[in-house]
Amino acid sequence: MRFDGTADYVATDDLTMAVNAAITLERPLLVKGEPGTGKTELARQVADALGLPIIEWNIKSTTRAQQGLYEYDAVSRLRDSQLGDERVNDVRNYIRKGKLWEAFESEGKTVLLIDEIDKADIEFPNDLLQELDRMEFFVYETDETIQARTRPIVIITSNNEKELPDAFLRRCFFHYIRFPEPDVLRQIVEVHHPGIKEALLSTALTQFYELRDQPGLKKKPSTSEVLDWLKLLLAEDLEPDDLKREGANALPKLHGALLKNEQDVHLFERLAFMARRQGR
Repeated sequence: MRFDGTADYVATDDLTMAVNAAITLERPLLVKGEPGTGKTELARQVADALGLPIIEWNIKSTTRAQQGLYEYDAVSRLRDSQLGDERVNDVRNYIRKGKLWEAFESEGKTVLLIDEIDKADIEFPNDLLQELDRMEFFVYETDETIQARTRPIVIITSNNEKELPDAFLRRCFFHYIRFPEPDVLRQIVEVHHPGIKEALLSTALTQFYELRDQPGLKKKPSTSEVLDWLKLLLAEDLEPDDLKREGANALPKLHGALLKNEQDVHLFERLAFMARRQGR
C-alpha cells in the first residue's frame, strides 16, 4: 500500500515520503501548514489513490475528544423510562457512535481524517493519546472494549494556530507543507485550470508572489486563493496587459480573492499612493 499522488493532487516528493512513512510505521500523520495549502484535500486524495473509504472528523472549538469515541444520551433514556418505552432496557439504544468508533469497526482499512485539531482545547490531543496509540477504547455503559478490526490510516491536520502537547507529537509522524515554489505552483494550476495561457499565468504568478512577499502583510494569500483568483481572471477573459498596475505596489485586479482583511488592503493602498507621489 503506497501513495504516489493522484492526477488531481500535486504531491511533492517529501510529502509522498511522509505519507508512506506514516503508513509503514502505522502512526498518525500530523500535517501542518498555512491554511489553504491542501492539508485536508491530502487525506481525501490518499483515500482515493489507495481505494479506501474516508471518515472525516471536523474539529471545532467546542469539540470534545469523547465525541470522537461515543456519546451517551442519558437525558433521552430518562425521558423514555418515564414514558414506559421498552428501548430503555438496552443501553445501546442511547449510545451514539463517534468517528473513531466508525473507523475502528470498519470491515476493511479506512482513512480517518481529524481535521484542524488545533481548533480544540489544548487538552483535546492528550485525551486521544491512548485511543490513537492502542487503537482501542472502553465503553463504560456497556462494559465492553472497542478494538480496531483494521488499523486505519490516520491523518491529522493543523493550521499551527496552537502548540500541540509533546506526548501527542511523539506519537505522530510530522510533516510541514511548505508553500509551493513557482514550478510546483504551476503544476497545481495546470491541474485546476488546464490550458491556461502562459503569458497570463506568468504575469499573474509574478504579481502573486510579489504580493505574498510584501513586508507587513497580515495574511499571505494561499494556494486556494491564487486558484480562485486565476479562475476569476479566466472568467473575465483578462489579458496580461489588463493586469498592469498603476504603481509598483498597487492593488492587483480582483484583489478581493487574494487579500482577506482591510489592514492588508489599506497597506497596498498606501504603497500605491506613495508610488504615485514619487512618480510625479
